Amino acid sequence: MLAGRRRGLRALLPFAGPAFVASVAYMDPGNFATNIQGGAAFGYRLLWVVVLANLMAMLFQGLSAKLGIATGKNLAELSRDNAAKPVVISMWIVSEVGAMATDLAEFLGAIIGLYLLFHIPMLIGAVITGILTYLILALHRYGFRTMEVLIGSLVGIIAICYVAETVLAKPNWHLVLYHSVVPWLGGPSSLFLAVGIVGATVMPHAIYLHSALTQDRIVGKNRRDIRRIVRFSYVDVIVALTIAGLVNLAMMYMAAAVFNTTGHANVADIATAYRTLTPLLGNLAAVVFLISLMASGISSSVVGTMAGQVIMQSFIGFTVPLWVRRVITMLPAVVVVALGLNVTQTLIISQVILSFVLPVPVIALVLLGAHRKIMGDMVNRPFVTALAVCAAVTILGLNVVLIWTTVHPS
Repeated sequence: MLAGRRRGLRALLPFAGPAFVASVAYMDPGNFATNIQGGAAFGYRLLWVVVLANLMAMLFQGLSAKLGIATGKNLAELSRDNAAKPVVISMWIVSEVGAMATDLAEFLGAIIGLYLLFHIPMLIGAVITGILTYLILALHRYGFRTMEVLIGSLVGIIAICYVAETVLAKPNWHLVLYHSVVPWLGGPSSLFLAVGIVGATVMPHAIYLHSALTQDRIVGKNRRDIRRIVRFSYVDVIVALTIAGLVNLAMMYMAAAVFNTTGHANVADIATAYRTLTPLLGNLAAVVFLISLMASGISSSVVGTMAGQVIMQSFIGFTVPLWVRRVITMLPAVVVVALGLNVTQTLIISQVILSFVLPVPVIALVLLGAHRKIMGDMVNRPFVTALAVCAAVTILGLNVVLIWTTVHPS
């Protein structure tokens, strides 16, 4: 393709994959929790938050992919090389907290799916999920394409499930379109969910991981090749995150159509959503919902572990065997299950934590991408930097408002 001998779809295929792996983070169980609770409690009115968050995700994932391609290094490596040591250590600690919060949500989602669909006790489900994710991670030794195809297949399963849910739920398309573009925020509870939706959609670990997935995947011989690779990576991002965005919209408008409009606005957890779906839409809808949840939990947990390895290895040059990291990162989920905590509320809190972690990689990405000495002639254009700054300010603003309304609830 780079030599101009292949065109069309066949030219795109070699470059497709990294964005689909990263996109799994945008359809993880944290999204299920925030979108279902948002749709049940507030109907269609928070759909605009999903659209806004997805547009910001496209921007940041595209910039992350470009960073890896243009420099041959990932975001964490460049942060380590260009920041003072105390700043690097702080970034690493915050990013590790974000990775743990991410894996908590993803792991809990798979455990809930196994429990509800197959009646497997949650502690046993945690062990099964850990083994499955480790086996999938082990496929990486057979090359990046094997992993990308498997993750892409799981993304396809999630998407097909929500096509089916859309057909069964029969949402009000006028309200879907209207509230996808018209902003609305009510009181502190809707704001809390809005921040959680942003945290569940724009994922810190996915920003780190995407730059690592592209940095050595296809190496251009010259700047012309690199520019073409970047353009194809943008197509990869647009396609993958459009699918992820549509799935997120479907999660919320399904909850709005099925729960909010039928007087079930208090559906606040995944288990209740599953049990309520059965009498309202039938067993098929409930089973499809759980299949998508399990595919989401297992695939996103794999991606989360990959991102955790990248973060640790790139920031501090230290790594641990994959099985050790898998065991360590599953411990918080095991503790939540063992203590009998509300798993869906834990999922939502984890997404709010992610929204507070998110400015760290976002600010680093904006600064590094605008640095000509680092990016050379691939430096981001001023208007792109301005867009990224606006998105970062939006995230910071939501977090500040959330803190303010929490401290001053009146």
